[in-house]
Amino acid sequence: MDLRIFTEPQQGADYDTLLKVAKATEDLGFDAFFRSDHYLRMGPGDGMPGPTDAWITLAGLARETRRIRLGTLMTAGTFRLPGVLAIQVAQVDHMSGGRIELGLGAGWFEEEHRAYGIPFPKERFGRLEEQLEIVTGLWGTAPGKTFSHEGPHYRIEDSPALPKPAQARIPVLVGGHGARRTPRLAARFADEFNIPFASLEDTERQFGRVREAVAEAGRPADALVYSNALVVCVGRDDAEVARRAAAIGREVAELKANGLAGTPAEVVEKIGRYGAVGSRRIYLQVLDLDDLDHLELISTQVQTQLG
Repeated sequence: MDLRIFTEPQQGADYDTLLKVAKATEDLGFDAFFRSDHYLRMGPGDGMPGPTDAWITLAGLARETRRIRLGTLMTAGTFRLPGVLAIQVAQVDHMSGGRIELGLGAGWFEEEHRAYGIPFPKERFGRLEEQLEIVTGLWGTAPGKTFSHEGPHYRIEDSPALPKPAQARIPVLVGGHGARRTPRLAARFADEFNIPFASLEDTERQFGRVREAVAEAGRPADALVYSNALVVCVGRDDAEVARRAAAIGREVAELKANGLAGTPAEVVEKIGRYGAVGSRRIYLQVLDLDDLDHLELISTQVQTQLG
């Protein structure tokens, strides 16, 4: 089971804070550092010091880390034109030496679009499908050839399809809870399918749908990595768990029901249950980015038990 650190900087974190977490992620042996792609805080609070851009952040971290994978859960398709996004991600992949992964979603948080003057179209899923087709098409076009695309939302004419990523193929993540279109989209474009904040029952059901779609698309059963994103709150004892839950404004019982919370033994046991329904990777949503001792505890007391 791979463990990756997943942050939500729109809740209140500057680049220096993210850099400290990313370096701790690397030093403590985690597989990757991922971040959300949002421009507005969710829930109460002022969101100070304000939002940071996902791909500018990852460009900086690409130069200041050496081993960990870097990526987004999920880049909002409403924020960037697909041709521009393909250039940005390929460039950051080179800056990292080939360690980038792209999670791409349709975008959903309408309020942040209004707050920063970003169009929020009604039909976003069709746009996402075209975006995935364009981004992967640009990367996959042979050197010296051109790429063109004409669809209902985007038109690309004779693009030189440059630059190419450092990796032969940048892993693409598709995710969500949708019962029909999402599995088909994952089966067509994804290297990894991620389901965020889902119960064991919902995870098993959605993984089954995606596996069926993968088979219908004629891809091998193991073509995709299946993963979860879950909030994490670990403590050496009940008092430490309660302290960490209070620091992020959550109740222990709710965290245990909906995430990975409790002592290391409790969390290892629950991760095992997700593994039993097919999950091979978990993105640990860390909400208190100043608590690096939390990451060390997870590394030494949870990750070491997972093999």
